[in-house]
Amino acid sequence: MSDYENCNTSVQTGVVVRIAQDPGNGQSTPLLGNGPRTEASPGASFASSVFNLMNAIMGSGILGLAYAMASTGILGFCILLLLVASLASYSIHLLLKLCDQTAVTSYEDLGFRAYQRPGKILVASAILIQNIGAMSTYMFIIRFELPAAVASFLPGDHSWASGSWYLDGRILLLVAAVCIVLPLALLPKIGFLGYTSSLSFLFMVYFAVVIVVKKWSVPCPLPQNASLTLGHAQYPNSSDCIPKLFVISSKSAYAVPTMAFSFLCHTAVLPIYSELHRPTKRRMQNVANTGIALSFLIYLLSALFGYLTFYGRVDSELLLGYDLYLPHDVLVMTVRLAILLAVLLTVPLIHFPARKAVTMMLLSGRPFSWLFHSLITLTLIGIVLLLAIFVPDLRNVFGVVGSTTSTCLLFVFPGLFYLRISTENFRSPQKLCALALLVFGVCVGLLSLCVIVVTWVETP
Repeated sequence: MSDYENCNTSVQTGVVVRIAQDPGNGQSTPLLGNGPRTEASPGASFASSVFNLMNAIMGSGILGLAYAMASTGILGFCILLLLVASLASYSIHLLLKLCDQTAVTSYEDLGFRAYQRPGKILVASAILIQNIGAMSTYMFIIRFELPAAVASFLPGDHSWASGSWYLDGRILLLVAAVCIVLPLALLPKIGFLGYTSSLSFLFMVYFAVVIVVKKWSVPCPLPQNASLTLGHAQYPNSSDCIPKLFVISSKSAYAVPTMAFSFLCHTAVLPIYSELHRPTKRRMQNVANTGIALSFLIYLLSALFGYLTFYGRVDSELLLGYDLYLPHDVLVMTVRLAILLAVLLTVPLIHFPARKAVTMMLLSGRPFSWLFHSLITLTLIGIVLLLAIFVPDLRNVFGVVGSTTSTCLLFVFPGLFYLRISTENFRSPQKLCALALLVFGVCVGLLSLCVIVVTWVETP
């Protein structure tokens, strides 16, 4: 008999709390959050949950979407982005439906229900690897980009080689980790991060607004030689300023993985669901749909106007183009700092599912302990900092692993678990759609691996 065979429902302080009988210790373990809700802790609000989900969705990946549009064309990009957003929403729908059927509200326990302990270990390991990789990559970005952002606001010519501590990426990274990331990561509930997530959302909105405004600050055609003054440069053919609706090339293969990973939030969905005020499947689905829709809008605006600014010469990291053609522009400098702060505030949110995965593997069934909570948090943050500081190139390590784990968490596991757990007929519409999601995930994963391998081969 599984750990979640017999479930009953109890009502405490007006909030429904599902209880599962744990045959291992004979105690009842609440599946919603770290413990039973009280009047002092009613759960996270709808708006706070939406902000947390959007913070989990949006990160530095927003900088690469304009390049994806240049590689697929405007209409091609819109179709692919809408498809990926819809599939991300549908995979969340499958996860929530399984939670509703099984009275389980963690990704790891869904793996247990599907394939017993090996399934639980597989999901927890995928979450841990994916989130450590994401946190390390974000910290790596902070280490290299924050000194340049700080130097841009200082008078005179400053660089990291000047020897000043405030321009040393390693010192700035440690200061940011100790002063911002660690205190937020130590919070016991993910709902507490709603305030910082709303701030991160505002940074992303500011980024999109600046990209729209700066469309008219960069001339088109772009100057051939960026070192020349914009007003006196020689321009290439004006046909370069014609937007393309559809583009098919070898670079188009990069677009789908970029979009797919831009909507990866599934490791945070169920922790957010477990702490949602009045948690129901419909209410959490509304949270997911709202978060994905707002993220889709910000993605589309920033990608469209970024592409219409640089057209075929858009860089794989959008802000590099502004550094080239609008050096020392105040708005561009502030938006770079805003993106770095948004990325920094995303790290604690990504850390929460990673810590939960470790807890589920090592301390499953034990009551909450501040000692173990703090030790796991410090260990994970320490590992992430060591990787960000001492590993020279994280792309080779986490490129392959990230492409596989991300695809599994986003598409493969939801479809696979639904096919395994649901009692519906295999030919039912839901199971056929779950099978299609599974096949799509496998294809995206293989495509991502091929893209990474080709990139390695082409890189001298």
